Amino acid sequence: MSSLTTLLFDVDGTLAETEETHRQSFNKAFQQAGLDWEWSPELYSELLKVTGGKERIRHFLETRLPEFEPPMNLDEYIAGLHAAKTDIYTSTVASGQMPIRPGVRRVLEEARRAGLRLAIATTTTPANVASLLQYNFAPDAEDWFEVIGAGAVVPEKKPAPDIYHYVMEKLGVEPAECLAFEDSENGLRSALAAGLRTLVTTSQYTGDQNFEGAVLVLDHLGEPDRPFRVLSGDAGDHDYTTVDLLRELHGRSQSQ
Repeated sequence: MSSLTTLLFDVDGTLAETEETHRQSFNKAFQQAGLDWEWSPELYSELLKVTGGKERIRHFLETRLPEFEPPMNLDEYIAGLHAAKTDIYTSTVASGQMPIRPGVRRVLEEARRAGLRLAIATTTTPANVASLLQYNFAPDAEDWFEVIGAGAVVPEKKPAPDIYHYVMEKLGVEPAECLAFEDSENGLRSALAAGLRTLVTTSQYTGDQNFEGAVLVLDHLGEPDRPFRVLSGDAGDHDYTTVDLLRELHGRSQSQ
């Protein structure tokens, strides 16, 4: 039986409640481009089923505005919109006001003290990850993670397992040594396809998704004064996430 050595984290919705800022940043980018597109929370919830910002814009056009004719090559047009959106998002994140999810900072600090290795596996851009970590966790927070797998470093985005395979290869670890943290169904499917045990914390836009296969589903990681709520699975006697709970989940899932 392998011991738990490594924690692999998604970013958007997992480390921080970022999706609403992403939605607003898309809308501002559309406005700057002279477009009257407005992604409501309800529409954005549907669009989040498509991973990747450029892919999301393309899906929106194909399903909602098939008659739209861009003023240039469609790929270039989408790339330009997405670049503008990323600039807006990173500027907002740099304010340091992004809501870090309950328990995340504490669990990261406890895991580092316990000698666990940390890595990131996300479909968001490297610029988005860097801004979130530097301005909302600590100036050196990128150094907490041995590998940051982000953006287009792999051919296929989640729910494909590529990003997790990439990160584990860089780390030199096997799936049996790891525990993944996700907030979405696509993320969970990606982690499971990579052979990873996965803890899910539902986020603002993912509460009604299917998390079958997760070792535990919580509303958040919890704090000593803010207990989590178990949505699926068994957290034993724990009411907030600790390294001891993570090791229990890892060991329990191997024995099943």
